[in-house]
Amino acid sequence: MKNQYFITAIGTDSGKTLISAIFVEAFKADYWKPVQAGFPTDSETISSLINQEYSQVLPEKIILKTPASPHAAAVIDQVVLKVSDFKLPDTSNHLIVEGAGGILVPLNDEETMGDLMKHLNLPVVLVSNLYLGSINHTLLSFEHLKRIGVNIAGIIFNGPPNIASESVIEKITKLRVLLRVKQEEKVDHEVVKKYAAILRNNLL
Repeated sequence: MKNQYFITAIGTDSGKTLISAIFVEAFKADYWKPVQAGFPTDSETISSLINQEYSQVLPEKIILKTPASPHAAAVIDQVVLKVSDFKLPDTSNHLIVEGAGGILVPLNDEETMGDLMKHLNLPVVLVSNLYLGSINHTLLSFEHLKRIGVNIAGIIFNGPPNIASESVIEKITKLRVLLRVKQEEKVDHEVVKKYAAILRNNLL
């Protein structure tokens, strides 16, 4: 049975790419970014963090030149983004899919990243980084995922810990905490391997 997850977050800089690399390493999975806006690409970052002997970084469906919301970057690049045009890449391996921005980031005037999650029909992992206002952002993200009917596999807290924030988020959402990632001075393959081992144990 293949392990497949869609990694999303409460915001743009919450750590989706690092968490995606940890999942790729944990499952020896392939990685796919459906929509990339701007350079350097998240696929390039993933390539530098994982062991590519057993994991492939699969080509993006769409690469947009402008580092902006996909709906805006697509207009600049004269590209049409439609959820129905996306399908999972063909691989026999485990697969980790990374979204762009948060759940309600628009792909066009009607569809959002959340619609893409529902269309691809993978279990969703929500990444939350803790800052003033992140409780609200996390709970709003959780409520929207519930509303659109996706399967939420669990939550990951990324960055400096905040016990008060984490505990209330856990109590209200009742989500399984899959991993806690500390603020690391340097992020490299060794750090990714360390957290991948913890994640594997947590998911057993």
